[in-house]
Amino acid sequence: MRKIFTNSQVFVVLLVLLNMSTYAFQKEKPVDKSTVQQGAKLMGLEFTNAEIDSMMNGLRNQIQQFNSNRGVKLDNSVPPALYFNPLPTGFIIPKASSSFKAGKIGRVMMPKNENDLAFYTVRELGILIKTRQITSEKLTRFFIKRLKKYDPKLKCVITLTEDLAIKQAKRADEEIEKGRYRGLLHGIPYGAKDLLAKEGYKTTWGAAPYKNQTINTDATVIQRLEKAGAVLVAKLTLGALAWGDVWYGGTTRNPWNTKQGSSGSSAGSASAVSAGLVPFAIGTETLGSIVSPSTRCGVTGLRPTYGRISRTGAMALSWTMDKIGPMTRSVEDLAIVFKAIYGKDSKDLSLFDAPFNYNGTQTVAQMKNTIKVGYVKNFFDRKYGFKAYDEATLKKMKEIGFELVPVELPKMPQITFILWAEAAAAFDELTRSNRDDMLVSQIKQAWPNFFRMARFVPAVEYIQANRLRTVLIEQMHQKLRNIDVFLAPSFAGSTLTMTNLSGHPCVVLPNGFTPQKTPTSITFIGKLFGEDKLLQVARAYQEATNFHKKHPDWVKK
Repeated sequence: MRKIFTNSQVFVVLLVLLNMSTYAFQKEKPVDKSTVQQGAKLMGLEFTNAEIDSMMNGLRNQIQQFNSNRGVKLDNSVPPALYFNPLPTGFIIPKASSSFKAGKIGRVMMPKNENDLAFYTVRELGILIKTRQITSEKLTRFFIKRLKKYDPKLKCVITLTEDLAIKQAKRADEEIEKGRYRGLLHGIPYGAKDLLAKEGYKTTWGAAPYKNQTINTDATVIQRLEKAGAVLVAKLTLGALAWGDVWYGGTTRNPWNTKQGSSGSSAGSASAVSAGLVPFAIGTETLGSIVSPSTRCGVTGLRPTYGRISRTGAMALSWTMDKIGPMTRSVEDLAIVFKAIYGKDSKDLSLFDAPFNYNGTQTVAQMKNTIKVGYVKNFFDRKYGFKAYDEATLKKMKEIGFELVPVELPKMPQITFILWAEAAAAFDELTRSNRDDMLVSQIKQAWPNFFRMARFVPAVEYIQANRLRTVLIEQMHQKLRNIDVFLAPSFAGSTLTMTNLSGHPCVVLPNGFTPQKTPTSITFIGKLFGEDKLLQVARAYQEATNFHKKHPDWVKK
């Protein structure tokens, strides 16, 4: 490698590196037997002198190939010629056409106090716009005003797209006035995590090395929301390169307790929705980046099935794990936004063509005949924080009529370094150029350190880990063959990691408040491409509670 680490960085990576006088692929000094011996130790291998002699010419040739390849500039948008397939053996994607039926809702009127609009759902705001009780322009200016007012404390906005938003809102009003109503998102303001490209605006990825970056295209998700008539009011914060809640402008805050970060990496999306600064936002998840900030901020989030929503125009972190999803105030809002953004895209070859048949009018009694619901009993039986809230959720599910079947998940293999390896490849040049030093967070649990460690993941181990991932997918399929939806603690047990690796969708929603008045959450997990039943079951629970209707007092003014 061209990059030379400081002694402290080397110590963080692995103590054994202190015995190495040079890196295996460093240009300045040729590879010798000692280098190979030390490298082998990192991989848990041992070679004889004769074996090393046999390898030397080939290793030097490989280094020449590496250096040649590094001379080719690879944009972050270029995927590897390998595509992850989450489908287990025998799994058949439904071919039925899609249908959507929103749940029943009573009469919606403008509130006496305009500030109450901040916490109306997308569905409610949509009705106000459709019935022309309020214009999209007025609603858009209302949310822009809130973004300007509360962002200095929450640090959830990277770029206000005010000029664009007013233009889009005026167009929505003109279309609706002429009878060209596009649907439930027409005229609704929203925010997007700033790893989604919007032409004419910066796309910073929350990281100092890219804070002036512009990508002259619109992400497919942005295009589809624009087609639905939604209004982009802000590009929201994310932890640098989609880790945590620390970005180059500071730490995004939790509206329920501003001494806390909002968690990440969809930090700004969760914070802004929680504080009533946007009706909904778009986030992404690779290993908890929707679930964690949704939990911390008390919002409702959907992590879709891998291969459901196009990632064209989104920053790549892990090509086999990245997923894009909505963050809202209610499960029904998730369904409304998901309907607008899912589906095939010729530019993203990782997508699958599957229908979405959501029926928000179904009762629990009707769902019981077609949807089998389970829960991961051994995870709920453990001692862990927030256990009492989760037990209350299981009790409520039974009270409203669901029969919960205990399920058991496979043993989790130790393969999370798949993510580290792919992320290090996505930001290879950042590491080799030393510009990773520009990232604000330089602690052990941050990208710079993981990018460095990932350089020592052998290709063989990466491939073996993905073979274990195939086994995991098959085992998940067998154990959940007869289950449509199951509940799991959001963080206790291995469900979060396991389902991110297997590609399963989940809905996370608030299920209580701690004595410190901060939210807790529960997670519902569905079958692959089973977002429709997943959302219907989660909606039934949420509508039997009122946790999602609570909001931080200080942002109600």
